Amino acid sequence: MKLRILKLHPNAQVPAYAHADDACFDLAAATVAGFSHVGTGIDHGQPVMCCTGLAFEVPQGHVMLIFSRSGHGINQGLRLANCVGVIDPGYTGEVMVKLTQDMLYDAELDARWSFVKPGDRIAQALILPVPRVEFEVAEQLTITERGANGFGSTGQGAA
Repeated sequence: MKLRILKLHPNAQVPAYAHADDACFDLAAATVAGFSHVGTGIDHGQPVMCCTGLAFEVPQGHVMLIFSRSGHGINQGLRLANCVGVIDPGYTGEVMVKLTQDMLYDAELDARWSFVKPGDRIAQALILPVPRVEFEVAEQLTITERGANGFGSTGQGAA
């Protein structure tokens, strides 16, 4: 599948897969919070807007999902402010990523703010097919073993 992109900023980087078998491709910052050459600190809990400088033409019947980079979360307590970004085929504007640092991130492990600068990989994304569904109101749903048992209903530990 080919994914058409439009570079909107000279710092924009064409997305790339870090490894041949990766599910997601990396997105990099073109500008950060309006600064094109200087790193921007992310204070605990204060989000920073990162512009990718890219617009995408997501194919009809598909969606582009944007996720945090696992290394950001583990090493710096960084995550996407909205958890997961959803880019529908109808949206062809610039993709932007808002990063925030968890308030509970252990400052003793890293007393500094996290810094994001143009060129840094800020998120990862993938394209998935999305089937259209028709909604049908039913009198009853099919009975399953789990039924309506929700959070914590499968227990903890090994099976």
